[in-house]
Amino acid sequence: MQSLRELYRIGRGPSSSHTIGPEKAMNILKNRYAEADFFKIVLFGSLALTGLGHGTDRIIRETLSPTKCEIVFDKKSPCDFHPNTMDVYAYQGDTLLGKETVYSIGGGSILFKDEGAQKIKDIYPHNSFIEIAKYCAKKNIRIWEYVKEFEGDEIFSYLGDVWECMKNSIREGLTTTGTLPGGLNTQRKAQFLYNQRHIDESAQTRENRLVCSYAFAVSEQNAGGGTIVTAPTCGACGVVPSVLMYYQEKNSLDDQRIIKALATGGIIGNLIKKNASISGAECGCQAEIGSACSMAAGALGELFEMGLSQIEYAAEVAMEHHLGLTCDPIGGLVQIPCIERNAVAAMRAINALSLANFLTDSRKISFDMVIKVMYETGKNLLSDYRETASGGLAKYYKYHE
Repeated sequence: MQSLRELYRIGRGPSSSHTIGPEKAMNILKNRYAEADFFKIVLFGSLALTGLGHGTDRIIRETLSPTKCEIVFDKKSPCDFHPNTMDVYAYQGDTLLGKETVYSIGGGSILFKDEGAQKIKDIYPHNSFIEIAKYCAKKNIRIWEYVKEFEGDEIFSYLGDVWECMKNSIREGLTTTGTLPGGLNTQRKAQFLYNQRHIDESAQTRENRLVCSYAFAVSEQNAGGGTIVTAPTCGACGVVPSVLMYYQEKNSLDDQRIIKALATGGIIGNLIKKNASISGAECGCQAEIGSACSMAAGALGELFEMGLSQIEYAAEVAMEHHLGLTCDPIGGLVQIPCIERNAVAAMRAINALSLANFLTDSRKISFDMVIKVMYETGKNLLSDYRETASGGLAKYYKYHE
């Protein structure tokens, strides 16, 4: 598995596949073809179908600027390998300098067709939870110590930056009001949720309200093109920070405790990315929100110093009950139902933790198994339900831009 730096990426929303990935690709190609004075970019699959709503064209133009470019949305041609595909043509005058095919594979990661993933080195020797659990049990270490062993102390400095960005996205989201861009006239609600105390508020209601307000805050920042952390994607970026922020405040925890939890949640996300997918275009929303919920549940398991088996169960429960979740963003925007889903998944992560606390000794399903099932389920979803904005809510909810 790769470094957690490849999973937790700091970047601009609203989509890791549609903005962070293309931005990274354009920066590479702009340097590779420094003599080019014109680029033509053809978007296929989900990039073509929801690129306008996700701001793919905007991020490409801004990244290539001042070099001129033409962007073509090819909504009909099939994709040969991945549903987030780009063909990039670099020109100098009328001369074609080169053509590159790039895949945006989720979480801000990209692959070049003729180069593959060999440039990104694997850091971890284990590729399943059972292997990691056996290794940790043999050495009597926790998962965050496993991360330290293979990535060194410097990874915790990076995770410190990740946590600062997550906290900042919550703070900014809670202090920003107004309408999100894109034409849906979606009103920001994070501040309202944070301030609007229920008339008869119980402790449980308060917990739900605050956790949801934090999830809304980050997700609204993402939808507005703000800076967030992929956890594991932009579309699911509100789940992990919302639960960690809530429990940090509730239990007066220092940042080092949170960073260790982020390391543990990162391993959960890495396993999903390695053995299945974190791309909504490839496997539906279960791959994004489901993965984020698993990461949050696993991170909470570390925060409460639970055992390896309990952490595994929490992550498994979180994913199992997102199986089959479709990706149907209205208008191709990461707003409806995406923002609410972040809040619901955050609460579900807390529930998964509670179940793991009580029921671990009776569980039947392993985390490795549920990852495999998620991937197969995602591949069997009709393409209309895999981030094409052509099925589900996106099909039936009509609006005018």
